[in-house]
Amino acid sequence: MTVSPFDHPFLSGLVGDDEIASYFSAEADIRAMAAFEAALAKAEAAHGLIPAEAARKIAAACTGFSPDIASLRAATARDGVVVPDFIKQLRTAVGEEAAKSLHLGATSQDVIDTSLMIRLKAVVFLFAGRLSAVIAGLDGLDRRFGGNRLMGHTRMQAAIPITVADRLAAWRAPLTTYRDRLTEQNFPVQFGGAAGTLDKLGSQATAIRASLAQELGLTDINQWQSTRLEIADISGLFASISGSLGKIGQDIALLAQVGREIEISGGGTSSAMAHKQNPVAAEVLVSLARFNATALSGIHQSLVHEQERSGAAWTLEWLLLPQMTMATAASLRLAGKSIGSIKKLGIA
Repeated sequence: MTVSPFDHPFLSGLVGDDEIASYFSAEADIRAMAAFEAALAKAEAAHGLIPAEAARKIAAACTGFSPDIASLRAATARDGVVVPDFIKQLRTAVGEEAAKSLHLGATSQDVIDTSLMIRLKAVVFLFAGRLSAVIAGLDGLDRRFGGNRLMGHTRMQAAIPITVADRLAAWRAPLTTYRDRLTEQNFPVQFGGAAGTLDKLGSQATAIRASLAQELGLTDINQWQSTRLEIADISGLFASISGSLGKIGQDIALLAQVGREIEISGGGTSSAMAHKQNPVAAEVLVSLARFNATALSGIHQSLVHEQERSGAAWTLEWLLLPQMTMATAASLRLAGKSIGSIKKLGIA
């Protein structure tokens, strides 16, 4: 039993997504945090800030590093973040001499935020592919049924006849925009040090940050530890994607309510009415759209990030962004399922 439907033993069959959930596992987070430390050591060695041998030992220790999870859990309860104990354990793995060069100039937020960006970059690549598949599904419906007639509705009332192609064009238009935005999305490194000034790196700070970003395949921008626009932007995009997919789900559910203009296969059964084919996937698209719209307001609350770092606003992001990502993943999966289930659309 879990408190989240996204990894619940049976509710996850409806709204879960194993592929995307793996990027929010402890193992994925640890790999990304270790990648940050290895890349930081390499960047600092390249600029002569730490010995090359120390960077080599750090990189070797970070490869396959497996910390004591129980210790991380207890330390996070105390410290509010996982990084202090993570670095303590990693220093032991690195060895006494090289440990002096580990995490130099960095702070916990640099590690955690950059780990998130590394993982979100991979997730967004997958989302772009899923959006392409949904768009292709709509194109397929257009080829099969685009010339058929539908009754257009405005304000939930019958208006004038339209074609299936007209309705599909409305469904498809925002999705192509989102796909382009996903492929163009920047994922920045976070590297600001104790208070965002990289004070320990002196005149080399900017060059080392640029090298760190390049090593990790991330964008190099000024520190954003207290501005959080990067988080708000990606969250807003996720909410927009699920919102537009929710519109498709709502339209399919309304078409199914009347039944004459659509035929779907694989609908959900009823325990009381054996004849029913409930448009479950379409309905859940609406629920997920509303979930993300609600969660987005919480992300906007986290923009109120007091002074140089906020523990409260930062923790709020941890509660909301993974759930929004999972809701978006489920939306993309269920949109493909809903579109693929359509056997008839419109009146020939």
